[in-house]
Amino acid sequence: MQIKTAFTSRSRALRVHLIAPICVIGVVLVLGLGCDSPAQGQPQTEVLSAADLGATARTDTPKANRARAAAESITPRPSPIPLPDGVIIGHSPPHWWGSSWGRDRAAWIKAILWVLYSIVALICVYAVRHYWFTYNRLFGKQRHTYLPIDVAQWPRISVLIPCHNEERVVASILEALLKADYPQDKLRIVPINDRSTDATREIMDRFAASFPNRVVPLHRSGGQPGKAAALQDALQDIDEDVILVFDADYLPGRDLIKRLAAPFLDPQVGAVMGRVVPVNTPRNLLTRLLDLERAGGYQVDQQARMNLRLIAQYGGTVGGVRVSALDAVGGWREDSLAEDTDITFRLVLGGWKIAYSNRYECYEEVPETWPVRIRQIMRWARGHTDAARRYMPGLATQPRLTLRERLDGALLLGTYMMSPILLLGWFLAILAFYLGANPFLGAVAIFSVAAYNTIGNFAAFFEIGAAAHLDGTERRIRILPLVLGGFLVSLVSTSRAVLSQLLPSRSREFHWDKTERYRADAPVPVFSRKSPPAIAPLPPIPTPDLAPAAVHAPRRRERRPIDAADRPAQPSTSGHQIRIPGKPTS
Repeated sequence: MQIKTAFTSRSRALRVHLIAPICVIGVVLVLGLGCDSPAQGQPQTEVLSAADLGATARTDTPKANRARAAAESITPRPSPIPLPDGVIIGHSPPHWWGSSWGRDRAAWIKAILWVLYSIVALICVYAVRHYWFTYNRLFGKQRHTYLPIDVAQWPRISVLIPCHNEERVVASILEALLKADYPQDKLRIVPINDRSTDATREIMDRFAASFPNRVVPLHRSGGQPGKAAALQDALQDIDEDVILVFDADYLPGRDLIKRLAAPFLDPQVGAVMGRVVPVNTPRNLLTRLLDLERAGGYQVDQQARMNLRLIAQYGGTVGGVRVSALDAVGGWREDSLAEDTDITFRLVLGGWKIAYSNRYECYEEVPETWPVRIRQIMRWARGHTDAARRYMPGLATQPRLTLRERLDGALLLGTYMMSPILLLGWFLAILAFYLGANPFLGAVAIFSVAAYNTIGNFAAFFEIGAAAHLDGTERRIRILPLVLGGFLVSLVSTSRAVLSQLLPSRSREFHWDKTERYRADAPVPVFSRKSPPAIAPLPPIPTPDLAPAAVHAPRRRERRPIDAADRPAQPSTSGHQIRIPGKPTS
């Protein structure tokens, strides 16, 4: 009993020794804070702060008293920012910006992180899409349904070649098309002279004089500039079933016309697209990088979309459009800078199918200088963004499309809009870092992923590597790291183009940047327009049992409105397989 009493007395004495200094310190602080005089020059008014209110409050809880004493021991620092009238240093109102900066900074960091989360999630969606396409091309089932046919009821075809100052290359494509393995009575070549100021018109007239029933040039001297407007003008005088479009610098093979015409034997196909291969790859580093880009885009991306029954894109050249389908959607839109993307989604929304075949190759010239490349990709970005703004709402609500087709179509339309989004993510990641985001709360991982992906994710590089492997040219991937430099240039250029297209501007004018040609081996003929010299026609292609070539007499047709179009047949389960007719009996 004595031991217990002594222990209790010792505990009480120890408690008194601990509490007494704390109480003394608290009283001194309270008196010191309460006796602060107002700043010099301020009115003698009584200001009661939250600290004073806490000092006057009384409680019987020692823990609360200690917490209050610790809070009151912090001396407020004078603010270097000029304070408003009536505000005393150390007694700032709770809604003043300076006193709530810590809380506001935390809110800003939280908002920035949520935006970064969204950007990284969107990038991951595109990355998964690229990986899915690459896996399908390497290990999935391939869909090559439209093969060359020896005997078929071939449609009548008009080959349109838009030309603007193409004296270097137009003769080469005309010669290649004249050698095409296609019935001569069903093929007409229409080079379109779109206000050229060089010898393009003379070269066209020279070929028309030598092949009057096969080469029928069209000369434009006015109207809207651009490729889409030239094609729309030519469409008014076309009476054929199918239109094939080639740019003037392309070199089609002898059997390419038949290969591109074969898919149109399927009545559901509204457009067809072949593969584009650069012909001037060895020129310099830029052409080699563009060759890798074309390989990934066509060998993997386009063919995978065809395999997975998604939306294959009509590329505007090395392809064709069914005339009835083109009439159904109202023809080409003359004010479009990307008539290929525009007509692709108008056909898809109208119920038509787009066919792509990786085996139908045609050769082109890619830009050899960076300024030409930048102007080209900026034109693509502006036209693509305009198409996204026009057709994204209709794509999301189109009942005839599957969910996969609508999702892939939305991602395809938003490809170029990802460039400013990536730059925004890069900027926000740096901003959040300098705002003092805690790197130990998982933000450092988000910053790393965002900073890496805003430069470019590796999924697109996997597509390029897979394309080089499928082509059997693995040595090309030795310059794959240098693709990152070209990507950064494209990132800035496309961001400028997309923002210029999305932001409202009263002075926006339609401007078409023509891609420069570099072919120097094509001779430029020098002769008078009044008396073009006669050239020896090419030897005729042996076509037994064919009727003599008929003289084309195009008629001008009335354009039908979009909403009055005939819809294609209902989709079948045959997977666009075509029926090969039997050989005719003699």
